[in-house]
Amino acid sequence: MKYGLSEKQLKEIIKVLSSFEEVESAILFGSRAINTFKVASDVDIAIFGKKVDMFFAAKVKDYFEDETYLPYFFDIIAFGSIKSDDLITHINTKGVKVYTKSIC
Repeated sequence: MKYGLSEKQLKEIIKVLSSFEEVESAILFGSRAINTFKVASDVDIAIFGKKVDMFFAAKVKDYFEDETYLPYFFDIIAFGSIKSDDLITHINTKGVKVYTKSIC
């Protein structure tokens, strides 16, 4: 179980992210990325895209928590709206890219 998520759960996360055309890529960060998670840890994901802002990130979060079977809380943030240099550094150095939109 990578990042404390089953393969099925990770595939579901990728499926949801790919269903939003605005999401160009996504990075898992926080405790699940650095292997300090607990069973009930939330899933922290930074999303990237030209049309991604904090309001869109809230929409994605709501979708994960209301429309999927996944038993976790999600913290979805728009990378472009992060104000904390420490958080940006953490995501860039410790984060794990879990989704990149394929260009076809």
